Amino acid sequence: MTADRDVAPLVILALDVGDAEAIQEWAREGYLPTIASLMERGCWGRTSGPDLICEHGIWVSLLSGVSRGRHGYYASRQLRPGTYDLVRTTELEADALPFWAHLRGRDVKVAIVDVPDAYPLPGLAGIQLANWAVHNPSRGPSAEPTTVLRDVRRALGPAMRIDERIGSSVREDERIYRRLLERIERKGALSRHLLGQRRFELVVVGFAESHLASHQFWQYRPRADRPGPMAEGALTHAIRDVYRAIDQLLGRLLALLSPDANVFLVASTGMADHYPTTGLIEAFCHRLGYQASPRSGRPSPGGPASNPLAAIRRTVPEAWRLALSRHFPRAIRERLLADQFRGATDWRRTTAFAIPSLYSSFLRVNLRGREPEGTVEAGPAYEALLDRLESDLRRLVDPETGQPAVQQIGRSARLFGDGPPQSLPDLFVTWKPAPYWMRRLAYPNAELTQRKPEHLRGSDHTQHGFVAAAGPSVQRRGPIGEVSPLDLAPTFLRLLGEPLPLGMTGRPIEGLVGSAAMLTDNSTPGEKGVI
Repeated sequence: MTADRDVAPLVILALDVGDAEAIQEWAREGYLPTIASLMERGCWGRTSGPDLICEHGIWVSLLSGVSRGRHGYYASRQLRPGTYDLVRTTELEADALPFWAHLRGRDVKVAIVDVPDAYPLPGLAGIQLANWAVHNPSRGPSAEPTTVLRDVRRALGPAMRIDERIGSSVREDERIYRRLLERIERKGALSRHLLGQRRFELVVVGFAESHLASHQFWQYRPRADRPGPMAEGALTHAIRDVYRAIDQLLGRLLALLSPDANVFLVASTGMADHYPTTGLIEAFCHRLGYQASPRSGRPSPGGPASNPLAAIRRTVPEAWRLALSRHFPRAIRERLLADQFRGATDWRRTTAFAIPSLYSSFLRVNLRGREPEGTVEAGPAYEALLDRLESDLRRLVDPETGQPAVQQIGRSARLFGDGPPQSLPDLFVTWKPAPYWMRRLAYPNAELTQRKPEHLRGSDHTQHGFVAAAGPSVQRRGPIGEVSPLDLAPTFLRLLGEPLPLGMTGRPIEGLVGSAAMLTDNSTPGEKGVI
């Protein structure tokens, strides 16, 4: 961006979980007037596409415009390429930076506050604050410059962390509800404190309370599958209340900023009925002969030869190990899980295996040349095995409904190209949403079962989010249908009058950006837009 360009400021409101159907319904009913105003003045649609096939990595793809096929981030626990090691992963390890990284070294004032899966970057003019009030942070708050964090703590006190509680009582959930509403108010005070100090050309602010609320209060919401009179409790509309409080905060925030700004509301994903399926995909791999267990008395070729954790795994019954592990520090639990994963498989007799996960399932071919003990040749043998896996997955039936249990199977090589992936699973398996936990599945001449897990939560994420936009450079079009999340970052750069970097997968959304934003070097000289 050069000083002689007249570019409208850009405001991006990042909603970490915002169900598209719920937003549209509550906007129509008057509960979300700020979002409704954006929709009335501009356009709105659903985000969809391969990059929403699983929750982790959505914000990385959306903010960078780089496909997960390139950045490789898909879960909080992944397989380290070239090994059978499970490792904790974070967005910091993804090979993709948010679009504002391309503004480094430029005189473009930015305010980046609590954006999901984003961390302070050096070289940007303005302020950046991360992990002050986000969902399930992997580390503590940080800022750039560092004085910002010190200033925020002095003005507003320490960060207010609220964790999800599985198996909590109604009284505990009511307390979480009150704390979420309190944190939204504090987030409003934080935003006013930071954004009222100076003027910015790019503002990106994240709001995470809808994420926790959707999980924590999912069981209390009004449901179509519970017909008849039902007594309403204090938490019946808790999810809607949290959305409403965020909407009110958005209204106050936009009133503080320039009325000439281009404004985007972007939500990562929605929510649906879903229970863990970890045991089912493991049973699928073992019962159908894809993943082999070590023969009795023999250590797994890919497992550790001897260490204390391996000794615990071999000598202590599984039920005892699970009970004991709950009292271990997280690092020890992760090492136990990684050891169990490596040692419970005979890799030299395995053709495909499941990477441990809770909801969506991840299948990986034991590919020769990619895995240490690969057994499947690339080419026709690899493709034939994937065909067989897909066929077997489609034959799984939920006995409760008599319907297929698997809703969607995504093959990475087809979704993201470039042949067998190095980091991603070969197959992404999406199970059909259900308002109950599936203990067993039927397969021709077999039955697959799973034990009830400790993490028994009845909600998980959908494969679409929401976007709404309004402003002087946004054409008024009403509903715009399906939007790729990869196209948002290049659209944002186009609105800022910036060139698009070669590494972006997405392109500016066709027809969304009006002529006011289609800037060239011959644009009429003028003052840069500010907020």
